Amino acid sequence: MFKLLRFTGILAVVAIAVSFSLPATCADNNAAKAFQKLKTLAGNWEGTDEQGNAIKSNFKLVISDTTLMETLSVEGMHEMLTMYSIDNDGIALLHYCPTNNQPWMRAMVPDGEIKELVFQFQRAGNLANLDVGHEHRLVLRFEDDDHVVERWTWRRNGHDTEMVYRLTRKPAKAQ
Repeated sequence: MFKLLRFTGILAVVAIAVSFSLPATCADNNAAKAFQKLKTLAGNWEGTDEQGNAIKSNFKLVISDTTLMETLSVEGMHEMLTMYSIDNDGIALLHYCPTNNQPWMRAMVPDGEIKELVFQFQRAGNLANLDVGHEHRLVLRFEDDDHVVERWTWRRNGHDTEMVYRLTRKPAKAQ
C-alpha cells in the first residue's frame, strides 16, 4: 500500500510539473516553428539586387544550432553579418553593419505557414542617434525552398531607402 501511495504521489508531482511547463512550450511554438524555417536556409545562396549587382550569401547554423549566422556580400559593398535566434515568442536579429553600428531587430511570428518574417528596429549598438544611417527593417520572404527575397530598409535622417536582394540556393557540391 505504501508503495502505491508513493508511486501515486510521484505521478502527481510529475503531472503538476508538466502542466506548469505547457504554457511556456505553447507560447514558444510559433517562434520555434519560425526558427525551424530559418534553419532551412543553411547553405550558399547567390542572386542580384535591383540594380543587377551580384550578391552572395551564406547561412550557417552556429552555437549548438541555436543561432543562424548569415554572411552577406553585395558587389561594391563591404561584407555584412547577421545573426538570427529565438527571442521568447519572436525571432531576434542582430546585424553587424560595415558602418560600425549593430541594429537589433525583432519579428513577431505569424500564425499558420511562415511565408515571411518582418523584423522591426528595436535599438542599436554604437549608434549615436537615429539620424545616423542604419538598417531599420528587414522583410525576409520565403518564395520556395530555393528562393528567398530580403528587403532591407536603410534609414538615414528619417528617410528610408529599400534594398531588395533576390537569392537562389546554390546546389550543394557532390562529395
